[in-house]
Amino acid sequence: MERTLIIVKPDAVQRGLTGEIIKRFEQRGLRIIGLKLIHMSRELAEKHYDVHRERPFFGALVDYITSAPVVVMALEGTNAIAAARQTIGSTRPHEAAAGSIRGDFALEVGRNLVHGSDSVENGLVEVANFFRDDELLPAWQRNTDPWIFEAR
Repeated sequence: MERTLIIVKPDAVQRGLTGEIIKRFEQRGLRIIGLKLIHMSRELAEKHYDVHRERPFFGALVDYITSAPVVVMALEGTNAIAAARQTIGSTRPHEAAAGSIRGDFALEVGRNLVHGSDSVENGLVEVANFFRDDELLPAWQRNTDPWIFEAR
C-alpha cells in the first residue's frame, strides 16, 4: 500500500471545505491512517517546500501556508499517490477536471486548496515530516476494505 500526505491548505480550512475534502478521499477508497489540525511552523513549512527554495514565490508560499491552520492527513491505499492527485486535480485550477477538488472549488494557483505528495518516495518523506510513527494507524482495517482492495 502506498502512502501520501494531504494538506488541506489555509484557504480550504477558512472556507469550510475541510469536511468535503476529507469526504472525497474517503469516498475514493483511500484509508486515513493519520489526521490532525495544526498551525504549521515556519521551520516545518520551509522544510516541506524546500524544493522551491530558490524560486521567487518561496517566501510567499511559506507565509501563506503558515498564515492559518491546516489539516494534515496521511492516507494509504493501492496507487494512493495517483488516486489522490487525480482526486485533487491539476495544480492550475482552470485546467483541473470537473469533479476534482480544484476543478470544483478553486480558481487560482495560489489558492488551490490542497497539497498531495507527488511520488511514492516523497509520500513517505512527507508523512514522516508531519506524523510520528505512534500517530499513524498502519494496521487499521475497515470493514469495507475487502470491497475496495483486492485480496493479495
